[in-house]
Amino acid sequence: MFSRPAFFNAAIGPVFHQKGIEKMLKKILLGSALTASAGGLLLGTSAYSYVKTGVHSLGDSLKDQIPIEVEIKRARELITDLKPEIASNLKLIAREESEVTKLQREVSVKQTSLAKSKDSILKLKEDLQSGVRYVTYQGKKYSIEQVRQDLGDRFKHHQSLEATSDKLVKILDARERNLVAARRKLDEMLAAKRELEVQVENLQARLTMVQVAQAGSQFAVDEGAISQVRQALDEIATRIDVAEKLANGLDEIGSVPVEAQLEPEDLIEKISEYFLEGSPSSNSNSQIDQLADRPL
Repeated sequence: MFSRPAFFNAAIGPVFHQKGIEKMLKKILLGSALTASAGGLLLGTSAYSYVKTGVHSLGDSLKDQIPIEVEIKRARELITDLKPEIASNLKLIAREESEVTKLQREVSVKQTSLAKSKDSILKLKEDLQSGVRYVTYQGKKYSIEQVRQDLGDRFKHHQSLEATSDKLVKILDARERNLVAARRKLDEMLAAKRELEVQVENLQARLTMVQVAQAGSQFAVDEGAISQVRQALDEIATRIDVAEKLANGLDEIGSVPVEAQLEPEDLIEKISEYFLEGSPSSNSNSQIDQLADRPL
């Protein structure tokens, strides 16, 4: 039987070992995929709803981890992002106002031309109905046939001019209404922007109040630390008091009690004698007693 050399086994051994690991991982992944597929087949849309609910819950949990200061800053940036859009709308409105102004002038010119054309047509019609054979305009003589031909041409041009003027009036009316709506929309956007700015400032103020309240609770912890310091000082003072009493008591320990102890009656008598003899009234009474004892 053919046997492979040792160096050959040492060279290809890790390769087979790596392939074995890869095959094992493929089996695990395939098993997981089959399990997920089977779960989907068994649960159907319920499995999707569970996954969807989990994704939403994870999103809400991650959103709750974002600091409120970051959210407020993001809201401020969103409000700032409205400025380019507002500026763009202002530019469009300004351009539309310019176009509407030009259209108004054009309509005004058309209306003036229509009025003049109407007057000329009515004048030619009146001359044509007069029955004369020749008509003079600005020093020049025209036959009645020339007047009829010119009247027909003028009337066709007037009708065309009137139709054009009517269209321009309708266009002008529509653009003016659109311009009013655009201005109102821009005013609403500006008002909404100001309201959002006020809301952000209110939220910032509320957050500041919460932070102040939280700081107050932290101060309570500092008060506890101060109480510990006071307790430590009280213990030190107590130890010093004990040491002082012990130091004063050592002088009396072992000494012979030579001094006589005063009885309560002796103490009262001694105090009475002290105060009676030392007071001026007691001296005057003693002098009176001495005078009374002398013979007359």
